[in-house]
Amino acid sequence: MSQSASPSRYALILAGGSGQRFWPISRDALPKQLLKLFGDKTLLEMTVDRLEGVVPKENIVILTNKQQEATVRALLPFLPSENILAEPEKRDTAPAIALGVGWVVARDPSATMMVLPADHLIQNVAEFQKVLINAAKCAEAASSLVTVGIKPTWACPSYGYVERGKRASVLGVSEVAVYEVARFREKPNPDLAEHFIAQGNFTWNAGMFIWTIPAIFSELSRHCPALADFVSELRGSKDFCATVERQFSKLPKLSIDYALMERASRVLNIEATFDWDDVGNWTSVGRYLKCDSEGNQHNCAMTQMNAADNLVFSQTGQHIALLGVQDLIVVASKDAILITSRAQAESIKKMSDLLPKELR
Repeated sequence: MSQSASPSRYALILAGGSGQRFWPISRDALPKQLLKLFGDKTLLEMTVDRLEGVVPKENIVILTNKQQEATVRALLPFLPSENILAEPEKRDTAPAIALGVGWVVARDPSATMMVLPADHLIQNVAEFQKVLINAAKCAEAASSLVTVGIKPTWACPSYGYVERGKRASVLGVSEVAVYEVARFREKPNPDLAEHFIAQGNFTWNAGMFIWTIPAIFSELSRHCPALADFVSELRGSKDFCATVERQFSKLPKLSIDYALMERASRVLNIEATFDWDDVGNWTSVGRYLKCDSEGNQHNCAMTQMNAADNLVFSQTGQHIALLGVQDLIVVASKDAILITSRAQAESIKKMSDLLPKELR
């Protein structure tokens, strides 16, 4: 363990979700974070690897669901068994994070905790770690909630936004810029997103949060007492898993932004200086594949004739040939093939509801 990997720092990795956007490679039991889209490791494994030297392995907890639990355990055999939790049912991000807070507080009631999604692609690991360590220092020094913001590259209407206020001065934090959060903004329409970008004081909300246990518990007690009570019960429980099974389904179904972040007394924002991609659909994956002179992106052996700007992804090892087609997405798994236009990439999620149950 390096000097940075403080024994009082913990990480909760949110690894639930469904597998609809990346069909036919993904399935309900095999969502995006459990796929090998960018090499020989899954996004979940890459997320865990990025914490090397920042958070001790024994302080990393994975929150998944029962349908995906066995796969997650098989991917991460080096984690202690009790560090992999499965939600009894989906209750949105606020109860999920409260469950993680309860797990951490039972071990160290004064700890610093990081909450990270499992399904983002970040390649500049050194810069990511610098931001995360500074965010932890910021949370510890300011006793406030901290969020990592992504500098917008375009007016995306499908992300939440964070509106920044004045620059904040935090003792011991000088390597990164820290701002007061004025407010959280829901996913905007395209015109409003353009307005946000033009103003220049907005970041994308990437769902990365850092706080101390005393700070998060204080805010939960003030704004969502049902979740604070759940955390307290977990802290004192002699059978953690039994308490989760008994109480989790009773919790309010709320997002962490609505339940807490939008109401907290003080939230600070640190802008990410690392690359970031939430890999929202197959089009996102295409940016990281090999590309030929005609703009065809592919991960497999391919022959093309009069074909341009297509995306080909195969798990089968078969040679794929394209003739006279343009702007297609072609994805082959062992038991299904998807052929669609690039323009319909976002509709794959809707189409998955029409598939036979054994292919979902």
